[in-house]
Amino acid sequence: MDSLELKPAHRAAGTVRLPGSKSISNRCLLLAALAQGETELLGLLDADDTRVMREALSSLGVSFGSSTVKGVGGPFPVKKAELFLGNAGTALRPLTAALALSGGEYRLSGTPRMHQRPIGDLVDALRAIGARIDYAGNEGFPPLVVHAARLKTENVRVRGVVSSQFLTALLMALPLSGRPARIEVQGELISKPYVEITLNVMRRFGVEVKRSGWRWFEVPAKAYVSPGKVFVEGDASSASYFLAAEASPST
Repeated sequence: MDSLELKPAHRAAGTVRLPGSKSISNRCLLLAALAQGETELLGLLDADDTRVMREALSSLGVSFGSSTVKGVGGPFPVKKAELFLGNAGTALRPLTAALALSGGEYRLSGTPRMHQRPIGDLVDALRAIGARIDYAGNEGFPPLVVHAARLKTENVRVRGVVSSQFLTALLMALPLSGRPARIEVQGELISKPYVEITLNVMRRFGVEVKRSGWRWFEVPAKAYVSPGKVFVEGDASSASYFLAAEASPST
């Protein structure tokens, strides 16, 4: 087919169920994998980002049912793996931090587009507390090679002006250290609502982060515990298409 003709519609009616939020889905998948116990995830988004996250977690020793995740209760048990993460920044960035605290040897790569997406601020923050991470290609970009190392997590600093995913990655990974941690955000933090999502999901899994505005975050020495069942909220941005249909003038 060379073209697709969209004719004017005079009326739109019905009920739609929004797909689960991508941001919440991958956060829930990761924390369910790291938690003690089994978690039932309802409303999880089925998309490329969540598929590559599930595949990566399976390679790292996490077991999945049709809608359940059996957590490993701490750092990943598989200590050597090569992970292909497509173009899923919501998978590669948090996994980089979690793997830096898992004491193994890992290679993370993705599509050519992923290899153009910056990750230098996260790598710098992890290296500053003792992580051993090498760039397998261009400096500041994936693919990455993560080596086993012992991290000192008491004081972590990360820039917030490029992506909030770097802060999110550190927040979700630091409970794996078993020690309290304090994160300082340097510069203006962008995309603050996404950090709120991270804090809310961590709270569901039993880790309450204290913060001073958007500058300091204190992560307790507490392991993730499954809440049993988690419903992934719908993606609000997906609702905009249907709202626009309602607002469109009839012809």
